[in-house]
Amino acid sequence: MDADGGRDSTVTARVRSAWKKFCEYLPILTGKGFLLKLKGKVYATCVSCLMHGSETWAMKVEHELKMNRTEMSMIRWMCGVKLNERKKSQELRELFGLEPVSLTIKKSRLRWFGHVERKDDNDCVKRCITWEVEGIRQRGCPKKTWWDCVKNDMESLGLSQKDTQSRNKWRRRIKGGTG
Repeated sequence: MDADGGRDSTVTARVRSAWKKFCEYLPILTGKGFLLKLKGKVYATCVSCLMHGSETWAMKVEHELKMNRTEMSMIRWMCGVKLNERKKSQELRELFGLEPVSLTIKKSRLRWFGHVERKDDNDCVKRCITWEVEGIRQRGCPKKTWWDCVKNDMESLGLSQKDTQSRNKWRRRIKGGTG
């Protein structure tokens, strides 16, 4: 977290880490003798580096776009497709059997939220979710909170907070969601 409460440096560090891992696996990811599904599974390790800890972030649109750009740059490199060839991102993702990193982050955030919601009411992590900061906030638009992100994610996947109490149902609904 930055000094002002932002996530800019964290997102930049995650992107650098993912590129480092990508370059480590470059011979496999760009090699001609490997199946596309295998490349997709190896690539998933790069995505896990990119997303590490993202379930706890209040994700701004600019952060989401940066992570999506990183993901698509990696996928295009793996395919050997340049931007001027005008291939759709969805087509390239389908070759490897991947879903967008923004959807994966959304699902992991909801999975973690469900875990915390099922905890005891006295648990410190659960209390932090509903904790209100005292004092007068600064002028301007309020900062986007983690809770705002979770509410938007639940709304986009058609979930409600009461669904979290049934672990299997919650997991099934998250995995089936397409955002």
